[in-house]
Amino acid sequence: MTRVRTDRVTVIGIVIAVVSPPVLTLILAQLPTSEARAYVFLYLGIVASLGLLTGLVPALVAAAMSSVLGDYFFLPPVDSLSLANPSDVLYLVIFFATASAVGTVAALRRRAIIEARHLTRTLEDTNAELERLYQEQAASARTAVRLAQTQQQISALREADRVRRELLQNVSHELRTPLASILTGATVLLGRSDVSVAVRDGLSGIVTQSRRLDRLVGDMLDLARIEGHALELRLEPTDVGDAVEAAVGRLKQIRPTRDVRVTTEPGPPEAVADWDRLGQVLDNLLVNADRYAPPTTPIEIEVAHGARGTIVTRVIDHGAGVDPALRDRIFERFVRDEESGAEGTGLGLAIVRGIIEAHAGRIWLDDPDEGGGAVFAFTLPAVPAEAAALEPAVTDPAKVP
Repeated sequence: MTRVRTDRVTVIGIVIAVVSPPVLTLILAQLPTSEARAYVFLYLGIVASLGLLTGLVPALVAAAMSSVLGDYFFLPPVDSLSLANPSDVLYLVIFFATASAVGTVAALRRRAIIEARHLTRTLEDTNAELERLYQEQAASARTAVRLAQTQQQISALREADRVRRELLQNVSHELRTPLASILTGATVLLGRSDVSVAVRDGLSGIVTQSRRLDRLVGDMLDLARIEGHALELRLEPTDVGDAVEAAVGRLKQIRPTRDVRVTTEPGPPEAVADWDRLGQVLDNLLVNADRYAPPTTPIEIEVAHGARGTIVTRVIDHGAGVDPALRDRIFERFVRDEESGAEGTGLGLAIVRGIIEAHAGRIWLDDPDEGGGAVFAFTLPAVPAEAAALEPAVTDPAKVP
């Protein structure tokens, strides 16, 4: 770009060098010859100006044009390029040399000015680049400090979480043994015929609370395994409909009057799942629905094929539904609806989510249809059609050879 601009200035300067001396000559021609010769130095002004503004080539062109025009119009014999007086030759040579020198000095001056401007721009650009690099370096240093602090915090949080999980697992393991002893002893005493009614009532309370505490310890152990990514799964083709029927049967043992309606889409809804862990998920969801739904309302379970090779299961109750304030936290640990008055540890849904996600599935709180209530839906990966054609689904671990 700079080269093109320089060439353009040179061309313009040459045009001016060709035009300006004749114009000045026309003006001086109006004066007497003797007076005109006195103003010949004006040609030097043109040469110097062109050298300063456009460069050496236009200045030399102007000097040559001025010498020829001065010889032709102002040195005798006039209107002729011949010179009658030898001193005029010297005069013309001196004039051309002087004009060339003036043009050269002006051109050098112009070049120095251009180089100085270019150097100034280069220095400004360099300073700007140095300032930018300094700012980036300072920003990088601040980012590095923040990153180091964040890494320290993450390491501290990971260590604290590891200690918490280990403590939770160790305490849970240590509680299992005395709990089993208490539960076994209280159950044996309840079976004796010589126990009084008052003692029997006390033993019943001990058995009930021991079983509740045992469930809590079991939930804590499951949660510790899930959070420690140590949950072991025996994945195999599993008929989700059969798993639902088995879970309904278990619920009927403790709540025989509860109406449970199961709807299964035609075609075996086979998923890749762990039979026992899937049963644990369904038991938690059914117990949760039974806990919060009125006794006279049914619990509905829908099993269907979902999109992208999944089996979708929905557990629907017709209770009061989930508090809007808890919808975003319903699957977190120790979160439960305090206002409902229902018992629970708040670990069930957190365990359910962990088990489903360990199966590469997803669980969410769905929007209820007419009738309100809560709708818990989860997906499991479906058995590929090729695998289903080659191997029948295993629905009962007892059937596994």
